[in-house]
Amino acid sequence: MPGMIGPVADERDGLLGYLAQQRYVLCLAAYGLTDEQARMRPTASALCVGGLIKHVAATELAWMNVVLGNPVDDTGTADFRFGHDETLADVIGEYERVATGTEEIVEGIADLGMAVRVPSEVPWFPDDVAAWSVRWVLLHLIEETARHAGHADILRESIDGATAFPLMAAAEGWPETPWLKPWRHRSNNVGSSR
Repeated sequence: MPGMIGPVADERDGLLGYLAQQRYVLCLAAYGLTDEQARMRPTASALCVGGLIKHVAATELAWMNVVLGNPVDDTGTADFRFGHDETLADVIGEYERVATGTEEIVEGIADLGMAVRVPSEVPWFPDDVAAWSVRWVLLHLIEETARHAGHADILRESIDGATAFPLMAAAEGWPETPWLKPWRHRSNNVGSSR
């Protein structure tokens, strides 16, 4: 996927395209990392790249359950940990499954203005709003994913100095230019964990 989405056919295509782009750049922060590096917490925060991907996947799944009117199961959405028994490949694979499910659900909804009940059992949701729309949920997922993609960028740069465009260039096989060199794995890229 290139650095920007292409032209969009309509609102649904645009919302799903921007959500897919944010998923992509979040996972791009993990490109070339080992499972151990994905567990590293190289900043003052308790966040790690693998945990962010896991969290965002669980959050997106929870929101799709809200859209479908299923009971709210917040298990895992607040958990940013990436356990020693987990692999980056498995976490990214789960995120890809969630993404496919989201796209199928949204494609099956005729009207993005469809009401989505605000779960009253979630204490941080507003008391004075009865429903959002599917459109609102997608915009919120774009916002949530972009926020955590930014966190992942900072973590990745703290781990080995890699930044988004050189990682994207490496992942997509872009040629080296005078102004952009694709990221290359080096054994001395490993930072320290807190």
